[in-house]
Amino acid sequence: MPADLTAATGDPGTTRALAAAVAELARPGDVVLLTGDLGAGKTAFAQGFGGALGVAEPITSPTFTLVNRYEGRLALYHLDVYRLDRLDEVADLGLAEMLDDEAVVLIEWGDTITPVLPADYLEIRIGLGEGDDDRVFSFTTVGGRWSLRERALGAALTPWLVDDGAGNGEPC
Repeated sequence: MPADLTAATGDPGTTRALAAAVAELARPGDVVLLTGDLGAGKTAFAQGFGGALGVAEPITSPTFTLVNRYEGRLALYHLDVYRLDRLDEVADLGLAEMLDDEAVVLIEWGDTITPVLPADYLEIRIGLGEGDDDRVFSFTTVGGRWSLRERALGAALTPWLVDDGAGNGEPC
């Protein structure tokens, strides 16, 4: 059963710290989807995630390039599929090759291409909170790879977990 965890941050720096905690659990071949409205903090999350993987260069949104590749302790492919019009365009990006490259693939707007993704991924839905910089993160594991790390994910997110009223803010 997928884990549903809810976490919150109050500024971009804290969002990057939360992302770094998630990145510590990343393994070669992992897929992480980032979803949410424009301005929700997907790129700030990607910056924290990449920084924790040892990426030294600045991480920017690949809105127009579609894919950026970064080197760190694990290679990181950062995709932005917002501008894709059709699912078959994903094949042109070389997603299968990226996964074969023993890299981590982080996909902004990833919920728009789930039919063509592998069956294993971590989905992170980012929502706007009450304050200008407040963000709410909903984590859902899909498939076996991330499901096996649900306890570790819950432990990594402990500083930011919130109780959503259904017990989903508690560590697994």
